Amino acid sequence: MSTAWVNMRAWLLMLPLLIVMVAVIGWPLVDTVRLSFTDAKLVGTSGNFVGIANYVKMLSNTGFQRALVTTTWFAVISVAAEMVVGVAAALLLNQQFHGRAVLRALMILPWALPTVVNATLWRLIYNPEYGALNAALTQIGLLDAYRSWLGEPGTALAALILADTWKNFPLVALIALAALQAVPRDITSAAMVDGAGAWSRFRFVILPYLAGPLMVALVLRTIEAFKVFDIIWVMTRGGPANSTRTLSILVYQEAFSFQRAGSGASLALMVTLMVTVLAVIYAAVIRRTAGAR
Repeated sequence: MSTAWVNMRAWLLMLPLLIVMVAVIGWPLVDTVRLSFTDAKLVGTSGNFVGIANYVKMLSNTGFQRALVTTTWFAVISVAAEMVVGVAAALLLNQQFHGRAVLRALMILPWALPTVVNATLWRLIYNPEYGALNAALTQIGLLDAYRSWLGEPGTALAALILADTWKNFPLVALIALAALQAVPRDITSAAMVDGAGAWSRFRFVILPYLAGPLMVALVLRTIEAFKVFDIIWVMTRGGPANSTRTLSILVYQEAFSFQRAGSGASLALMVTLMVTVLAVIYAAVIRRTAGAR
């Protein structure tokens, strides 16, 4: 059988998938690019060609700049917290103790919950009138009166980061726990015999085995955190005073609330470009890490 025929058959087998991808991804993307160069509204006229005016307007808009800063803070802090808590949980669950299987199963629950359910639960916890957090903090004397955690610009973003961390750290923990199974027991035992402390064993023996899997988790979580929408929309809708408005929230408001489809499309493409750049950078880092190993 010739190589040309093998290649042709492979393309023929892939053709149905390619058609679906073009229909589901390709055409909407092309239409979004077209819309981004117009002043089209969500309903009504198709709009006039305005060139790069939408992009210039968005990049110079203080609302966009503030949303970019908020998104960056949210992504950096939440992902860092998820990595630390996830690795710590994995190290704990890798130990031998009674009830470990039950605890492993329970740890998956936050991640398994739909994001809308998770966000609703945390809204109840943060409720300024009967929330569990206010009740707990006042009973132990850390608060004199109940606070509106989601209603104050100074605490709303931190409250969202805590909710997102609780939701997603199990993913990091599961990836790290799977990687820990590959660490040879005799190496860690030898390190203990040589007098290496817990931190030294983790840094020089365990961490090299975790580096690759954790980089994958870092990529997944950073991309998801940078385009976060659902948990913030359910809990604060970008408020108060736009203090928790991320880029995805801004895209939704621009395209659907204000019905400016053209500028909304340009903003969506800028967010897509930023996420793509992050993915390319992470992919390069992963290849370099794999090559070094």
